[in-house]
Amino acid sequence: MSDMLKLALEYGGFTSLDKVYLESLLSTLTPEQQLAYITPPPSVINAYFAEIYQKQNPQAATDYYFQLSKALELFQTEPSFAEKKPFVRLNLSGKSFGFAYVNETGLAQIFPEKKGEWDSSLLFELAQIFPHLLIYQKEEKIFAEQVNLEHQDWQEMEQERFLLTQLAESADWIRIAGLNQDEVLEAAEAYPGQVYYAWSGRQAILYIRK
Repeated sequence: MSDMLKLALEYGGFTSLDKVYLESLLSTLTPEQQLAYITPPPSVINAYFAEIYQKQNPQAATDYYFQLSKALELFQTEPSFAEKKPFVRLNLSGKSFGFAYVNETGLAQIFPEKKGEWDSSLLFELAQIFPHLLIYQKEEKIFAEQVNLEHQDWQEMEQERFLLTQLAESADWIRIAGLNQDEVLEAAEAYPGQVYYAWSGRQAILYIRK
């Protein structure tokens, strides 16, 4: 009970004035019902997420939602707009998508409200919204995760074909960056491997794991 009260006060939007009321109410519920009761509704979670995103930064917003997902067991392996658990809503190119964490490793999935194909422009749009995450497509699903590439020993790759694009490689990765998305995508066609979409400043970036 004490753990559930602590979660309610920290993440559920309740205050110390609600403590006696909560103790009385939660004592009548099963652990599953208690967790459902103290979980904020989707509207509240989305409002907090948007406020943190605007007033702080994208990483602070996803950190908030990740900590909430861990504390209140909001992880979903097959998230959908059936909304069995709350998720963050996104508007991408005029279409509705959801953002939910899959597990405690920090892997997130972005999923559409309606079935339909997405293209590379949408993946780059996601990379702009979440510049601290790498976006990738696997088994007809879109995923996002934070990958630390700061310590890679990047070596510039010489090339003369693409004027607005720079290529570099490390032992495990290829990095292709440029101001023109189409040129970046074209340059990537020569390199096999899992492709990750990223964004920095005005540059579209593709990382390819060798």
